Amino acid sequence: MNNYLYIAVMAAVSYAIRVLPLTLIRKPIRNRFLQSFLYYVPYVTLAVMTFPAIIHATQTPISGAVALVVGAAAAWLGAGLFPVSVLCCALVFVIELFV
Repeated sequence: MNNYLYIAVMAAVSYAIRVLPLTLIRKPIRNRFLQSFLYYVPYVTLAVMTFPAIIHATQTPISGAVALVVGAAAAWLGAGLFPVSVLCCALVFVIELFV
């Protein structure tokens, strides 16, 4: 019986989070601070979930951290998604061979 209650509460919260903004906010948001805040929320949420997973997904946190730094640098320098992922995977593989 408790499982049904948990599912009902989760459904109500999920529904409220999606419906309340649509019903309460009818006018366009003109506040620049609020607009920029809402613009960056998905990116921050993704970063908060992804960065710890990158470091802890490997056998040693050192290899994950090194791959994260090198991958970020390669992406900053213009490398595409596939070369960055291959570089990071190869780096983790080599580092974990020696650590």
